[in-house]
This record gives sequence, structure tokens and C-alpha cells, in this order.
Amino acid sequence: MNIRFAYWIPNVSGGLVVSKIPQHTDWTFEYNAKLAQTAEEVGFDYALAQARFIASYGAEYQLEALTTVAALAPVTKRLKLIAAVHPGLWHPGVVAKMGATIDALSGGRFCLNVVSGWFKDEFIIYGEPWLDHDERYRRSEEFIQVLKGMWTEDEFNFRGDFYRINGGWVKPKPLSTPHPEVFQGGNSKAARRMASRVSDWYFMNGNTVEGVREQIQEVSALAREEGRTVKFGLNAFALVRDTEAEAHAVLEDIIAQADVEAVHGFGEAVKNAGASSREKQGMWANSNFSDLVQYNDGFKTGLIGTAEQVAEKIQEYYEVGVDLILCGFLHYTDDLPAFGRNVIPLVRELEASRRTNPEVLVTV
Repeated sequence: MNIRFAYWIPNVSGGLVVSKIPQHTDWTFEYNAKLAQTAEEVGFDYALAQARFIASYGAEYQLEALTTVAALAPVTKRLKLIAAVHPGLWHPGVVAKMGATIDALSGGRFCLNVVSGWFKDEFIIYGEPWLDHDERYRRSEEFIQVLKGMWTEDEFNFRGDFYRINGGWVKPKPLSTPHPEVFQGGNSKAARRMASRVSDWYFMNGNTVEGVREQIQEVSALAREEGRTVKFGLNAFALVRDTEAEAHAVLEDIIAQADVEAVHGFGEAVKNAGASSREKQGMWANSNFSDLVQYNDGFKTGLIGTAEQVAEKIQEYYEVGVDLILCGFLHYTDDLPAFGRNVIPLVRELEASRRTNPEVLVTV
């Protein structure tokens, strides 16, 4: 299939960078409704609403993810809407019912991103236990098993370590077949094993082509052992300008105006979460201060330069197995429509050229 494009819905304040640099973006629903309509007009396929429950790294205000995508459903036509949820803060049976309802309201466009959790304080404030790293992924795996069971079976029974379902059912069933697409993230061995067993999509933090290739190869091999296939999404922060120098100058400004206290606080939280994995290999394990200014390592992916350079870079990721690029932007008002109009068509041209001449490296 052709590579697909998604964008982070800016449903929390502060934008997609932990920086005090001025941004042309907004977190309100009115803004996001217009943005979603623009996104689907210019070629985006998916939109992901993040889940935050308390103020952190600039996210003073937050629109809840499930209700946000439910509200976006009737004002969009084609865009697939991904809501992030945290096992432990949600029960999978309740999410299965809500998801089936949103899928019906949207005409089969609902998806779910199951986030195992890195932000301890969000669990503590609600009095929920903070599980060890690998236990959080075991809980997420059961969460997805319950979701898929209730979405596909007339009467579902489940007895796990975290959830019990005694003859549960969801009616009406989701319109999506066999069920809404389920995404997950994570970089640890536990995350990779979980993806291979139960997830439809595996989201990766920003990384180099070589780093992405390694993750895709490992998760794909694990999935083959389970008789499954997994699709892959990659986080990226896109800075597309008329010249490469201009794009890098904007990046330097973002980092120069970083909210130092917030970046350090975020870095401490996420690195402690990753360091608790059995093999000490979690998300953000190798992230420096500059990387953490974009809180999913989006700068590392390198979509920084002219439209032609960014299109070529996207093709490099596609060739190692990336199925979807998840974009964040500095100025959503300007950068998202420009990316759709200027970069996505170039990527499509490259795809068409390579299908016609697979042995020829095409430049746009």
C-alpha cells in the first residue's frame, strides 16, 4: 500500500514542542474541527488525539481524547480518528462500548491507541496503582484482548490477571471489520512482544532510518512467530521551508527557546519509566535535551528541509517498512495545509515512479 499520513491533533495547550517559541496553533475544539476538515482535504488519512489528564510540559489545558474524536466525527467525512486511552484509567469493556458507538457515528472511522503509560502522576492523582514497566504492558495486552473479544464475539468471557469479563457483549457491533484498528507505542522488549501478539499498528518514536529498520525487523519477526502481521507508524516533527537552511534555523529557534524546566521534568519522568524495563531499553532511553523538546523524539526522524528533501526522506522510511508517518507541526495553522499541498503530492509522485521503475532512484 502507499504510505499513509496522520497528524497529532493539538487537543492540549502548548502545541507539539516544549518551547516558549510563538506558535500558530490552538487547543480548542473549534480550532480542531476546522483543522481536521483541512487535513482531510489536503490528503491526511488519520488524526490522533493524545490523552493527558494533568498539566505537564506546557499542557495546561486538555481536551479528553475519546470525546474529542467523537465530536470530530460528524464534522469530518474521510479522516480516521484515533483516540488514545490508558489502561488502568479506563476499563476495556467500557471503552469497547464507547468505541463501537463512535465507530457507528463516524461511519467506521474510529481507531484506538492503547497507551501503557509513562506519567506516574496521572495514575497517582486518581488513586490508581502504578505498575512496574512490564506489568503495564501485560495489562495493556489484556486490555486489547478484551476490546477485540467484545467487538467480535456475541458473548465474550475472559479471565486474566487484570480483567474479568463474564459473558460480556457489545451491541451494536462496530462497523469496522473485523474491528476498529488498534495502535500501540513503546520501544522496550515488552512493548515489541505485545505488538507482535495483539496490536494492529506499532507506533515508533522518532528515529533514524537504521533505528527504525531494526525495530520493524524485530517486531515483524516476532509477529510471524505468532502467525500475524503488524503495520508500522513513525512519529515525526515536520519543518518544511523554502530552503534547508531556513528549516534548520527554525529548529534552532525552537530549541533555543525551550522551556528548560519543563523539558527536564519531562525527561526525568519518561527516562525513569523506560529505565524500569527489564532490559533498561525503553522509549526516550537515548534522548538528549534537544530531542526531548519534541516529546516523542520527532526531530530525530529528520523531516526538516525543503518539500523535496522531506519527500525523499519519507520514501527512505517507506522502503524499510514504515506504513504511516505521524506528523507534528510548529504552526498548525500554516504548516499542516502546506505539508498536505506541497509534500504529500511529491511523495505520491515518488511512489508512482518507483512502481514504474523499481530499479531507478527518482528525485523530485
